[in-house]
Amino acid sequence: MLFLNGLAERTREEDRGPEKTAQRIKFMEKFIEKKFNIGELKGISSKNIEEHLKLYAGYVKNSNLISEKISEYMSDYEKNAYVIGELQRRFGFEFNGMRNHEYFFGSLEGGAKSLPVNSQFKMAIEKITPSFEAWLTGFKTLTMTRGVGWAALYFDKQTNQLIPAWIDEHHMGQLNGLNWIIGIDMWEHAFVYDYPTSEKKKYVEAFFANLNWEVIEKNYLEACSTR
Repeated sequence: MLFLNGLAERTREEDRGPEKTAQRIKFMEKFIEKKFNIGELKGISSKNIEEHLKLYAGYVKNSNLISEKISEYMSDYEKNAYVIGELQRRFGFEFNGMRNHEYFFGSLEGGAKSLPVNSQFKMAIEKITPSFEAWLTGFKTLTMTRGVGWAALYFDKQTNQLIPAWIDEHHMGQLNGLNWIIGIDMWEHAFVYDYPTSEKKKYVEAFFANLNWEVIEKNYLEACSTR
């Protein structure tokens, strides 16, 4: 009798199909908040960096929260399909907010450093523009795009070229399959403690004055090596 009852329980679980199975599957591994070794910067205050890092921590927290909630709601997919769908939409915002900031803060670690002698990144830039300085001026113009978002430079392995792009918020405009080379956060929270919104150009200049170009060179070389 006990055997038959146990068999009946297993049969009922199997009949419930994907919903029951999904309950046992972890949606994804937990994302870990990174720590960054950022010293004193010129033109960007410690207060702004401190508050900015708190926002980054929030993106990590919410990426994990959405993952957990999706796993929870998957226990009854048909009932929770709409909620799961909206959580999936939101996940792109939180995840890219997390990852974009990791690139951003990583490029400020180690203090301001110039590109190395015989920089491969600089040579690639100079193949497509009159000079490195001309390219940098153009990229700074991209940062002045109206609205909140990110100015980014990618490397496309398929076409072997560098591609600049504006990303609305954190996720709209991200280019699929490309490697991130450099990016600057152009949300007001990135500079609000130091500059009014009408002077965000000063923040852009401060960012590049503090940039560790050796990190950018490394990003470019790694992108090229994975072709």
